[in-house]
Amino acid sequence: MIIQPNTDKLALAKKLLECVRQKARRVSGRLGRPIRFMEVCGTHTAAISRLGLRDALQEVMILASGPGCPVCVTDYQDIDTAVAVCRTVDNVVVATFGDMIKVPGSYSSLEKEKAGRGNVKIFYAPYLAVEYARNNPDKEVVFLAVGFETTMPTVALALDMAERDKVNNFSILPLGKLVPPAIKALLQDPELNVDGLILPGHVSAVIGRKSQDFIASYFHMPAVVTGFEAADILIGINSLLKQLETGAARVENRYRRVVAEEGNPEARQITDKYFAPVSAKWRGLGSIPDSGLVLRERYGYFDAGTRFSLEGQEPIIPRGCLCGDLLKGKALPADCRLFGKTCTPLNPVGPCMVSSEGACAAWFNYGMTS
Repeated sequence: MIIQPNTDKLALAKKLLECVRQKARRVSGRLGRPIRFMEVCGTHTAAISRLGLRDALQEVMILASGPGCPVCVTDYQDIDTAVAVCRTVDNVVVATFGDMIKVPGSYSSLEKEKAGRGNVKIFYAPYLAVEYARNNPDKEVVFLAVGFETTMPTVALALDMAERDKVNNFSILPLGKLVPPAIKALLQDPELNVDGLILPGHVSAVIGRKSQDFIASYFHMPAVVTGFEAADILIGINSLLKQLETGAARVENRYRRVVAEEGNPEARQITDKYFAPVSAKWRGLGSIPDSGLVLRERYGYFDAGTRFSLEGQEPIIPRGCLCGDLLKGKALPADCRLFGKTCTPLNPVGPCMVSSEGACAAWFNYGMTS
């Protein structure tokens, strides 16, 4: 379907919604069971709930969340390390994105450290932390480099800035993650129960559509890259339904206005200059080969863990939290006995209730209960 510039978006969305419902009923009838799709993107998770699409489609399909929220997949041990920076490094300022501050570790959170004696500051872009370090040479500024392929180029540019300007009191905790290895790990799980993947639009803009062809060619799983408006999401779901109906498996691009076949080579190049792939722990998914980013040896002096000889402790995982199962698409927020009771945005037990892109926060904020 070609969307004309003057098309009324609400009317188009309603038409698409009815089309998707009808097709989903037909495909579900042929399968003899409910359809289950996974959105591998926190922005999609939030948008689907905010737009009411999860509620509108729940009679014909289940839309489960995956490991698409970088805050949510940050391991307990990584949060514990950030807390250790607050407590053990002299004259330190822990610089972070705002959505990391409430994420609970085993013993504390950055918010609790800030309320105590910790010096924690929120920055909306990594380069601002470099500027702060340059203007405060008596402080050690440690930036929590959390994010996927979309965010890590901005971290690399900040490192480029710090290197050029010789800002020697700036370092990072390299906690970046790569999405394709996590998708591979998911699809290798024999307990995974999904019929298709809604792939992340932002990440795909960097890595390109072609980099995800393995989903269809190796795992024979239908997949689609799509945007974040109601029409985008419904067109993407419709594409998945068409593939299920015909028995096809392709990685389709329904977000061509943003996502190219090869992605953004400049963004990948600056990331590759500073970072190399390494095995990394994902909350809920465990250790995944080549799914994390570590500073290359040449730039190792920017690594706060090495600079301050930080030692990790064995994390303590809270009982009852289903965040790990949510990130694997094996549970929905309403399946968790803590959801909306012990665990709320004001008192989160797990990160899925912290981040605006977390499944639990999306369900809680937009009234989903089942």
